[in-house]
Amino acid sequence: MSTAVATVPAPSHEPRWKRLPLVRQVRQSVGLQRGMLLAGLILSGVFLLTAIFAPLLAPYEYNQLRDPSGAFGAQQAPSAEHWLGTTVGGYDVLSRVIWGSRTALYVIVVAFVLSFFVGVLLGLVSGYFGGWLDRVLVVVCDAIYAFPSLLLAIVVAIAISGGESSLWGGIMAAAIAITVVFIPQYFRVVRAETVRIKSEAFVESAKVIGASHRRIMFRHVLRNATRTLPLILTLNASEAVSTLAALGFLGFGIESTSASEWGYDLQRALADVSSGIWWTSVFPGLAIVLVVLGLTLVGESLNDLADPRLRVRRRAVASPADVAETSVVPGGTLGAPGGLAGLEGPDDGRRYEQ
Repeated sequence: MSTAVATVPAPSHEPRWKRLPLVRQVRQSVGLQRGMLLAGLILSGVFLLTAIFAPLLAPYEYNQLRDPSGAFGAQQAPSAEHWLGTTVGGYDVLSRVIWGSRTALYVIVVAFVLSFFVGVLLGLVSGYFGGWLDRVLVVVCDAIYAFPSLLLAIVVAIAISGGESSLWGGIMAAAIAITVVFIPQYFRVVRAETVRIKSEAFVESAKVIGASHRRIMFRHVLRNATRTLPLILTLNASEAVSTLAALGFLGFGIESTSASEWGYDLQRALADVSSGIWWTSVFPGLAIVLVVLGLTLVGESLNDLADPRLRVRRRAVASPADVAETSVVPGGTLGAPGGLAGLEGPDDGRRYEQ
C-alpha cells in the first residue's frame, strides 16, 4: 500500500518594501478607510515636502517687501507677479504660506522631541517603581490634562518669551507651551503599558538572574511600552499646528519679521475681509485646514487599523466550489481521481446502507 505524502508549498516572501510601516497599513485598509488614509498621506506628504524645500519653492523670502523692479505694494490682488496677491504689510502671500509650513514643521519636531523624552521617562519611572512618586505624578499630570490646553499654552508662551520673540525663541516658546500639554498624554500611555509589562514572565526572569532596574526598564520594558506612541504622534502633530496657529492669531506667536506663521497672517487679514480683500485670509486659513485635516486623517486611520475592534477586514472572495474543497486535514489537501466527487464515490455522497 502506497502512502501519499502531502507537499507543503514554500512560503512566499513578499518584497521588503511591502512590509514598510505605512505601506503595510495601506495594504491592510479597504474601502473608505483606505481612501481616508491615502488622502491624509497625500496632504501630509505635500506639507512635509513644502516645508523641506521651502527655499526652492517660495518665489520670495518671507520678509521680502521689494524686488529689483520696486516695492510689492500692499493688498495687491493675485496676478502674474504675485500668484496669491500680497498682504496688508506688503508681503507676498504665496511666499508667506510656503515659509509658514517650515515654521510649523519646526514646532512639531521640537514639541515631539521634548514631550516624548519627558513624558516617556516620567511614565516609565512612575509605572515601574510605583509608590508615592507614582501617586504624585499621576495627580500632577491629571491636573495638567484637565486644564484647558490653549489657555495653558498661552500662559507658558507669555512666561517664556513675553508674547513675541525671534524665530527660534518663538519656536521654542510655542514648542514648550505645546510640550506641557502633550506630556500627560505620553505619560499616561507609557505608565499604563509599564504597569502591565512589569508583571510579565520575561521581566520576572530578568529580575531572577540579577538584572538591574535600569537594565530592565530601558532594555526590556521601554521597548514594549512605546509601540503605540507613533499613533499618538500623528494625532498630536495636528494639535500642535492648530495650537501654534491659535497662539499666532491671538498675538502670542512669532514676530512677522522673524518668521512666517499662518496664525499671525490670518489675524492681520481680519480687517481685509470686510473690504472684499479675500486673498490675504483665505490662503493662510486654507493651509491650516489642509495640514490639520491631513495629519488627523493619518492619525485616525492608523488608530483604526491598530485597534482590532475598529479594523475593517477584507472580505474573502471565494466560489462555492473553492469553499467546498478547502482542506481541513493537517498536512495538505486530500487527493483523489475526480476531485471531491472521486472521494465521495459514484453515489454523489450518499451513504451505503449496511
